[in-house]
Amino acid sequence: MIPSFVSPLRRARFQVPAPVMLLIGMFTLHTGSALAVTAFAHASPATVTWLRLTWAAVLLLALGGRSLWRAVRTATRRELGAVVILGTASAGMMLFYSEATARIELGAATSIEFLGTLVVAVAAMRRRRELVWIAAAVVGVLCLTRPWQGGLDLAGVGFALAGAVCVVVYIVLTQKVGAGFGAVHGLALTMTVGSLVSAPFGAPAVFAAPDVDLILFTLMIALLFPMVPFLLEMVALQRMSRTAYSTFSSLEPAVSLVMGLVVIGQAPVAVQVVGMGLVVVAGVGAARGDRRDRPAVPDPVVVRRRRAVEAAPVASAEPVAVGPVGHAVPVVAGAPAGPPAQARQADRAA
Repeated sequence: MIPSFVSPLRRARFQVPAPVMLLIGMFTLHTGSALAVTAFAHASPATVTWLRLTWAAVLLLALGGRSLWRAVRTATRRELGAVVILGTASAGMMLFYSEATARIELGAATSIEFLGTLVVAVAAMRRRRELVWIAAAVVGVLCLTRPWQGGLDLAGVGFALAGAVCVVVYIVLTQKVGAGFGAVHGLALTMTVGSLVSAPFGAPAVFAAPDVDLILFTLMIALLFPMVPFLLEMVALQRMSRTAYSTFSSLEPAVSLVMGLVVIGQAPVAVQVVGMGLVVVAGVGAARGDRRDRPAVPDPVVVRRRRAVEAAPVASAEPVAVGPVGHAVPVVAGAPAGPPAQARQADRAA
């Protein structure tokens, strides 16, 4: 079963367009999130989240197989440290998000958490005029939560804001872990750390009163979120520019609103639809201000080969370059190293 899953995944990495993978991941993620809300009637958000993280970790460790342990043995301390921090941030992101969706509507919780993504995008550009997008998103969140009506659950908003902080760490560290380990290995290690971190909050209730139906239900939810969407996202990150990735990610709050309506019947009112529109426009606007065309996450194979070239002893005084398959080859004095397009083609071929 596992080999049959990995093979289509590898083919999909090259055959399925990255934006399509990202959109599939979004709808899968928020379907899982909406279903998780229905499970909160039978267990606490922390318990449901821990079960989801644990199932995802077990399945991904099995997918990683022996190659995962080889990757761990050859990883640097910095890479392993990044995995630990990313796993902790992922656990916090999911725990806080679950606690938020147990108290406020799915679309509102997602939009508040999306503020973390928006802050990272605007901060990277370092232009004051881009702050208008954060202002637009804040107004959108206010429209979604409608604090002027009273009865706003401040704890739910607080949990969503804490999740937004975790999102900032997640975005920064996902790039490093994805470049060092690849999609399956990086996610397997991240989910394992997340399961261990969240165990004190969710595991005691499971061991005290095991519920077989709940355990099996969370297995299904784990496939919908976090396993499949995180895996698709990490693969898509290696094939999309930062601008394209951020633009498509801006649709996530709207997807969340739709799935909240379809799966659990959370129908928005007119002002909430307007608020959602402001959040999406803010995300797209911030994304289009970033004109960098390089992938959001470098291909891990290319990264490892470049490191090997850099670490290899040089037998002569001749300069070296990276060949089409990642080997060190001498550069003939006075000869051009090749146009940038050829270098990019070599990287993609590797």
